[in-house]
Amino acid sequence: MNFSEEQIYRYSRHIILKEVGGEGQKKLLESKILVIGAGGLGSPVLAYLAAAGIGTLGVVDSDVVDLSNLQRQIIHFTPDLDLPKVESAKNKIEQINPDVKVVAYNTRLTSNNIAEIINQYDFIIDGTDNFPTKFLINDACVMLRKPYSHAGILRFDGQTFTYTPGNMCYRCIFKEPPPKGAVPTCSEAGILGAVAGVIGSIQAVEALKFILNKGELLTNRLLTFNALSTKFREIKLRKNPNCAVCGNNPSIKELQDHEQPVCDLKT
Repeated sequence: MNFSEEQIYRYSRHIILKEVGGEGQKKLLESKILVIGAGGLGSPVLAYLAAAGIGTLGVVDSDVVDLSNLQRQIIHFTPDLDLPKVESAKNKIEQINPDVKVVAYNTRLTSNNIAEIINQYDFIIDGTDNFPTKFLINDACVMLRKPYSHAGILRFDGQTFTYTPGNMCYRCIFKEPPPKGAVPTCSEAGILGAVAGVIGSIQAVEALKFILNKGELLTNRLLTFNALSTKFREIKLRKNPNCAVCGNNPSIKELQDHEQPVCDLKT
C-alpha cells in the first residue's frame, strides 16, 4: 500500500511508533471493525477508531438520537436530535477521517441476522447497554470464533474484557441474564457520562492492539473501574470448562434471543 502525502502526515504519530510504523498503519487501513451500539461506549470507540484510520467501520444501532443521550454519547450533537444514531455517527466519522468506509446498520441485532453481519469483520466491539444483546453477541462471537471486546457501565462503574477464541467468554462469568428487574437500568440508576469515555477508550485500544498484534490483550482478565475512587481493579479469570457455550460440552449450540431489557453492571 502506498500512502499519500496527506496520509503520511495524518498518521505520522502512529508511523513514528516502532510498534506501529508504516506496516502497522497499513494493517489498520485494511482492517474491518464492527461497533455494536452507537451510544455511550460506542461514541468514543467510533471516534478513536476513525481517527486511527480503520479502513471499514460497521455501526449497528436501531435507535434515534435523544436529548438525554447527549450527556455521554459524544458522537452525537444537538442538531442530530431525532436522527438515526447510525446516520449521525456516520456523518461524524466521515468528518473525522474520509479514509474510513462506514457501513451503517439501522437495525436491532437478533439471532437471525447477527451471524451474517459479524462474519464480515475482523473484530467486534460490544457497546450495548442491555443483557439480551450482550449474551447474543458473546454466543455468536464464540460460535463464529470472532474476537470481541465486552464492556458495561452503570452509575460510577465500568468493566471490560476482551474475548479471543480459546479464552474465557462472557458466559464463563455470567451464566445467563438476570431476572427482569434484578438490575436497574441506566435510566433508573444513572451514569456519569465520562465513565463511558474511559471504558470506551479502553475498548478502542484493545481493538487497535488486536489488529496490530501488539501488547497484551485483556483476555482472561476483567478490568473494573470506579470513578469515585479513581481506581482500576484487575480480576484474573479462567475459561470455565463447564461453560454452556465455550466449554468442553456446550449445551448452547444455536443462537437465541433473550427478553430482559436491563443494563449490564451491578454495583
